[in-house]
Amino acid sequence: MQNLDAAIIGSDYYIPVTTAMSLQVLETSYPPSNGTFSEEAAQYLQPIAQFLAAKYYPLLINVYPYYAYSGNSAQIQLDYALFLGTARIVPDGALQYKNLFDAMVDSVYAALEKVGQSSLNVVVAETGWPSAGDVYATIGNAQTCVNNVISHVSSGQGTPKRPGKALETYIFALFNENQKNKILVYFILI
Repeated sequence: MQNLDAAIIGSDYYIPVTTAMSLQVLETSYPPSNGTFSEEAAQYLQPIAQFLAAKYYPLLINVYPYYAYSGNSAQIQLDYALFLGTARIVPDGALQYKNLFDAMVDSVYAALEKVGQSSLNVVVAETGWPSAGDVYATIGNAQTCVNNVISHVSSGQGTPKRPGKALETYIFALFNENQKNKILVYFILI
């Protein structure tokens, strides 16, 4: 990353160099304030986070409430995963979580604090909800989640850990994973 950044700067361009990470690098994510990177991931993420923070480049994260919910539906309410106002508020010290998305993002912020990078900005590079392939992966749930993510992040309210800080977020996948090869072939043929 440092070499690529130096080459870009040496060519008189300003293009931030960053990387994306899955939340699987977290050893602990609940409650969000206990967010920590696994020992294995921390050895790589700490210097990456240090580089990004020094350059004021963001860390890209992939936040999928669906995977957290489907992997632990006995402990996580569907309403909480889908941003529905009927979900039970989840307390974490003085912070109150109304949705799983914010809890997941804030667990990354907490993990970054633990490796000395509390000022590093994160961008949600991928989020969404599948519409097929599982009992929870329905068109209705996908529509509800995506619409509520859009409403939430466009409000600018931020997360409980970063209130009032807009969270740059990108919706991923306008198609289901099992259609990826067909779409890639289509784009190649065009």
